Amino acid sequence: MDIDRLVAPLRERIERSGVKDPRVAALVSGGVDSSVVVHLLCKAGIRPTLFYIQIGMDRDGFEDCSWEDDIAMVQMLARQYNLPLEIVPLHDEYWANVVQYTIDTVQRGLTPNPDMMCNKLIKFGCFEEKWGKDFDFIATGHYATTTYVGDRLYLSTAPDPVKDQTDFLAQINFAQISKLLFPTGHLTKAEVRAIAEEAKLPSAHRKDSQGICFLGKVNYNEFIERALGTKPGRIIERETGKMLGWHNGYWFHTIGQRKGLGLSGGPWFVVKKDIKRNIILVSRGYDPADQYGQHIQTQEMNFISLDPWSYEASLVAGQEVVVPESSREPLEVCFKIRHTPEFAHGTLHYDAGMGLYRLDSHERIQGIAPGQYAVIYDTAHRICFGSGMIDKGW
Repeated sequence: MDIDRLVAPLRERIERSGVKDPRVAALVSGGVDSSVVVHLLCKAGIRPTLFYIQIGMDRDGFEDCSWEDDIAMVQMLARQYNLPLEIVPLHDEYWANVVQYTIDTVQRGLTPNPDMMCNKLIKFGCFEEKWGKDFDFIATGHYATTTYVGDRLYLSTAPDPVKDQTDFLAQINFAQISKLLFPTGHLTKAEVRAIAEEAKLPSAHRKDSQGICFLGKVNYNEFIERALGTKPGRIIERETGKMLGWHNGYWFHTIGQRKGLGLSGGPWFVVKKDIKRNIILVSRGYDPADQYGQHIQTQEMNFISLDPWSYEASLVAGQEVVVPESSREPLEVCFKIRHTPEFAHGTLHYDAGMGLYRLDSHERIQGIAPGQYAVIYDTAHRICFGSGMIDKGW
């Protein structure tokens, strides 16, 4: 393989930063993506320190030993490249910041996004405060890129739309993105696998991890039941009011859910949850008003670099321009409300008086789930501006 081509974006990113002889911390998981990150860093002449963040579910009655296999993999990787490795235990911080957030969000009847909180609060939060602060950069195996527009650095999408993970990074801040390196972000999964095979990495043929980051081998519903218990309630058809069956608690279900309802004659979708009465409202696969919507409201937006209004104004002016909140006119953007390769197109509004953001989608979209995040992109699907938690949709 042409190694100079593979590491060119990495070298350009470091050169553009102005950092000489950078100190790099590489977050390794035992998977193929982070292993190839280490390989490419070494090929670029960088000797990173490896860190494995240990955040398994081995507490409160759960048993999950998946981290033992991960550690064996990263130890082999460290030996192969003769690199220092530190195992960082962040169980307590993870439970307090991510697991408890997930439990609290589900109990409120909302849909959590623990992977987003893990990136924001643990990988680039607690880790940075205790270990990352001693390094110039933190390298990860996320499928994402960074792009300079003028002198401003932005989070930007990966060329592989199926693997792109910018939506999981859309709550980080500018200080965090300024330190991040994504050495494999410009590659496809097939290219990453091919590099791993050629380099004879121990994880070359290891399967990708699936599901929510903190659960490991623990079943999600088992975790929720252990945390919140069960509370039988009725499943009711939205249009007719007919009772169709029973559920074990509204916290096991999310808006837009199709599988796991145990109903015949479907497909059935969860369209609404009555938290006070513990009722799940469902509808078939056609287009009832509660199943699809075109409007999304968020109370806050986390913009990583410049907000999209200032970004667009800067492109026109040829220099950085900051648009005041009072001058934010409706703006065309792309967005996502769940992890998917597809982008929705819409108009972003800001109500300065109310301090609210509203997305008006050009097409009706299914399963707008309060608690999830609306992630905002430019119309070219390139720049990820940031995200805001969905307050309501209609």
